[in-house]
Amino acid sequence: MKQKALAFSSWVDRGMFWITPSLLVLGLICSQPLLPLVPTIPYLFAYITFVMGVGCGREHLKHVFSRPFPIILTLIISHLIAPLAAFALGSALFGASSPYTIGLVLFTIIPLGVSSVLWIELSGGSMALGLAMVLLDSALSPLVVPGLIQLFFGTELAFDTLHLMRDLLLMVVVPTALGVVIYERSGGTFKKQAGPVLLPISKIFFMLVILLNAAGIAPYAYELRGDLASVIPAVLLLVGIGYMLGYYMPLLFKQRVPELLVTISFATGMRNNSLGLVLALGYFSPQAAVPVVLAILVQQPLATLHQLVLRKFKPYPMKESLR
Repeated sequence: MKQKALAFSSWVDRGMFWITPSLLVLGLICSQPLLPLVPTIPYLFAYITFVMGVGCGREHLKHVFSRPFPIILTLIISHLIAPLAAFALGSALFGASSPYTIGLVLFTIIPLGVSSVLWIELSGGSMALGLAMVLLDSALSPLVVPGLIQLFFGTELAFDTLHLMRDLLLMVVVPTALGVVIYERSGGTFKKQAGPVLLPISKIFFMLVILLNAAGIAPYAYELRGDLASVIPAVLLLVGIGYMLGYYMPLLFKQRVPELLVTISFATGMRNNSLGLVLALGYFSPQAAVPVVLAILVQQPLATLHQLVLRKFKPYPMKESLR
């Protein structure tokens, strides 16, 4: 049974390149019966984060915050360089005041995606660093997002800070803290012992998250379908730029540790698009939501492509803790 469970986890890891787009298509096609399950996504994330947390102790987190340069660099790439690139790209293609340009910039200034931690763990990066960056960036988002929107477009923006923090607590803070406590109490052995049960379930939940996210955006994708084709190239380019900046910028500062490059590249390439969609629909025109909807569709497939490139051309050891 143990071998079958671990074999299933390994199969999911190897098959993410085709599993991810298949689940996205299935979620879009079968959205109606799946829509009632969309509210379960934060709870599925919470379990996944807990499973990662039981492999991380206090010393791991202390080590991350004692060397803050990777975190600072990630935030600069994500919320300074990437927004400038998005504004320049949108202005060149659609005009500076276009709602598409607003949507592109909005994608780059929303918080780092919780799902980036999953890809970091799958690809041999630092889970502790990934969790720390997501946690810190989400905590700063009530200041960062309105401030950058006002800087670029002069728009006063207020959003539900308490709701954001509640989701952050549910998906990241509480399950991570619980996982760290269990790690410490078990002397780091709990995940190894319970892995054959915990890991396959976490992989199933991860696939469900992709499926349900696709189902959740299906109504918006249908309503905005006439605008999708004209914006797809810009979104693909922008998301790809995020992964590239995250990989190559650390090299300029002589940060060549493979684990660090993997972590920063996934963190800078993925965003909390659910929040971006809410902001786009709530404070701007529906056209501003088009880049965010497309980002949700392409972000996961590009993550699988990025992982494939890392494995093929930069043969970093994939971590066994999720296998």
